[in-house]
This record gives sequence, C-alpha cells and structure tokens, in this order.
Amino acid sequence: MAKKDYYSILGVPKSATTDEIKKAYRKLAIKYHPDKNPGNKEAEEKFKEINEAYEVLSDPEKRKKYDQFGDQWQFADQFAGQQGQAYNWGNSPGGGQTFYYEGDIEDIFGEAGLGSIFEHLFGQRRHTGTRSRAHTGTMRGADLQASLTLTFDEAYQGTERLIEVNGQKMRIKLKPGVYDGMQIRITGKGQQGLHGGPAGDLYITLHVLPHHQFVRDGNDLKQKITIPVWDALLGTKKEVSTPTGKILLTIPPGTQHGSILRIRGKGMPVYNQPGQYGDMLVEVDLWVPSRLTEEQRRAAEQLKQSFERSTV
Repeated sequence: MAKKDYYSILGVPKSATTDEIKKAYRKLAIKYHPDKNPGNKEAEEKFKEINEAYEVLSDPEKRKKYDQFGDQWQFADQFAGQQGQAYNWGNSPGGGQTFYYEGDIEDIFGEAGLGSIFEHLFGQRRHTGTRSRAHTGTMRGADLQASLTLTFDEAYQGTERLIEVNGQKMRIKLKPGVYDGMQIRITGKGQQGLHGGPAGDLYITLHVLPHHQFVRDGNDLKQKITIPVWDALLGTKKEVSTPTGKILLTIPPGTQHGSILRIRGKGMPVYNQPGQYGDMLVEVDLWVPSRLTEEQRRAAEQLKQSFERSTV
C-alpha cells in the first residue's frame, strides 16, 4: 500500500503552522465537499483523504507521531518499545488483528461513507483500578474518536445525521450554533467492554466549513461592505446579507473608513441557549473614484474649499 503524505494532501509544507493547516483544509474541503460534487467518486475519495490528513495534522500529539513514524504513526507506542501481552480485539473494525496492550492502546481505522464522511480512531483513555493481565476481570471498552464535517447552514440551523460506527447505525441531532472544533460525546457508543465491562464513549469532533461571505467570531458574524465616499459623507441605506435574508442597514452621515456597524441578533445562534443570537458586525470600506471628469473635479475643489473655510 502506498504511503500517504498528509502534508502533500493538504498542500502545505512540513513547517506549516496550525493556522496554515486549518486554512488549507478549509479551502480543499469546500472544493471537494460531496454537496458540491454529487456523484463524483474521485472528489469523494479526495474529501476522505483531506479529512484523514487534517484529523492527524491538526492534533499536535498525533502530528508529532506522524512526523516520526509516517503513516504508521498509530503504532508509535509499539515502535517505541512498549512491552505487553497480545490481545485479539475480536469484533473491532478489521477484526482479527492483534494489538499489544500495556497501559493504553491506540490504533486508527479509517472508514467513511458519503453520508457520514468521518474516520473512526481509537483514542487513549486512562482507566483507574486493577487490570487483569490474564483477562479474568472486566475492562471498560476503549473510547472512539470520529470527525464530522458540516456546512455553515447546518451549523446555523442545526441538523440530523445518520452515522455508522462499528457496524452500528445511529441518528444524532446537532443543535443550532455548533462551532468548528467542537467535540460532542455520546456515552456508551464506543468500543464494547471486555468480560461484561462497560462500553467506552464516542467522541465526535465537528468541522464547520467556512461561509463564502461571513466570518465567524464566537457567536458574532463579520462581513465587509463597500460604499462610495459621498454616501459616507451624506449617509445612506445599504442592503446587506444576513443568515436569514437581506436587510437595509442605515449608514449614518460622516461614517469613517473601517467603521464597524452592529446589527443586533443577526449573528450565530448561541449553542444550547434557544432564542439567543450573536450580532452581525459590518465593516465599512470607502470607495474613492480614481478618475474624475472636469465637472466632478470642480465640484470636489469647491467641497474642499468649503471645508477649509469652515475650519478657519
């Protein structure tokens, strides 16, 4: 099997910062998202690769292991010389494989469908109490890690997804206002316990695709508009977009370049607080014409002289 170069998949150098990795991921995720490429199997596979690469490179600990061991990073603890007793995990994904157990165990199984588009990863989990090396006692099942990519509209409105983990299908409901990087826990939906032990939990990390116009800042949304300089001087009304439709924004006379105008309650829903919303922050850029007719130049000169006289 060919080795996967996660840096090449995301198009970033090995020295890339976390922000650069996130920016590259978002750009590619928008381009290859299944919603934009219906029925395109090549785009679907590319989208899976992008999510797989981001899942590893966005996590400092996983990235460190990947940089050292490449696409075999999930076996880093074994490579480092851990000793322990072999145990067959049975009905785990890819069942029949043998893993070495000493303290914590970590392995990854990439598996994604068009409807779920996420990976299942065994995360490290500390357990208290005595563990039987002969496997005569109960043991809590391992936690599972997964990622799920949402559109901006899904994050705004909330959504339901049918996902499949370890052959088990479940429907999850996400409330409005979820955010990029948010992690939700589904209790008891991780790996089955041993000898009657409790099941682990399922942790799902959410990735929200950026909006083409709005930039999210907490619960607020930001956007820029451009108006001509005379509208800034005299004041005007400007149609602006919000997640729920267009509205008329009043631009007061004397508005300065870079001014921030706030529209209350037109930002993101506040997660788990029904009826609460952030604000829309509109930054005003001024447009100045680069060429003037002779008539316009005379008018501008008169305006200039008028201002100079008023300040004397």
